[in-house]
Amino acid sequence: MSEKDLLAEDILQIGPFKFRNRLFVGTGKYATFELMQQALEESGCEVVTVAVRRERLLDKQNRNILDFLDTKKYTLLPNTAGCFSADDAIRVARLGRELLGIDWVKLEVLGDTQTLLPDPFGTLEATEVLVKEGFTVLTYTNDDPILAKKLAQAGAAAVMPAGAPIGSGQGILNANNIRIILEQATTPIIVDAGVGTASDVAIAMELGAQGVLLNTGIAGAQDPIKMARAMKLAVDAGRLAYLSGRIAKKLYATASSPMEGRIDLKVQKA
Repeated sequence: MSEKDLLAEDILQIGPFKFRNRLFVGTGKYATFELMQQALEESGCEVVTVAVRRERLLDKQNRNILDFLDTKKYTLLPNTAGCFSADDAIRVARLGRELLGIDWVKLEVLGDTQTLLPDPFGTLEATEVLVKEGFTVLTYTNDDPILAKKLAQAGAAAVMPAGAPIGSGQGILNANNIRIILEQATTPIIVDAGVGTASDVAIAMELGAQGVLLNTGIAGAQDPIKMARAMKLAVDAGRLAYLSGRIAKKLYATASSPMEGRIDLKVQKA
């Protein structure tokens, strides 16, 4: 059975949205919009995140990024990147709804400009407000299991713990916390931020994450097109490995060949 057949019925549902591909890809930091288009195509993604602040929608030639995204192929996910307060994030989310005509948002409320780590209090506040306004909210957060649980209780349709700080490329720094979040989850868990290469994606998926969102790992690679392909394969490989159920880790060796019924060959002395 082919990889495509194995994953054909493996559907990811977030609120009213359903997807087969579990790789969410951002649109920032590419050298050109044309390069971005090629990378998105190669990644196989169905969901593309877009920062809706006006200054992030236009390139140096004043071209609009939305003109380079095929909305028949991709579901656009507006995000509140660059917001440092709940009020600012709520305002940008509303702008995204007006601009793109879609009632879902990737919510980011950052705590400071150096670490770009989430502000837990502002994040929870903005989640509560946007959920009440009818948004399907995918909430970016740190890897704190308690906060992840509270965000789900506040109505987040998906919780998105960071693997590592945004754009750092450090991979999954705290797999234990991600595991706890997954064990306690009542909503889809999408690992977001810090992914540097394909093995980071595979690890996240093998842990049981329902998806991975990344941007810099592809856009910042020496060859974004090849890296996009690698990320696609890593998502599929990691998901298949998780669904297959890995063997338990053991302290001592276990022979691959059965020991029972073996024939002892004795060397006769001449």
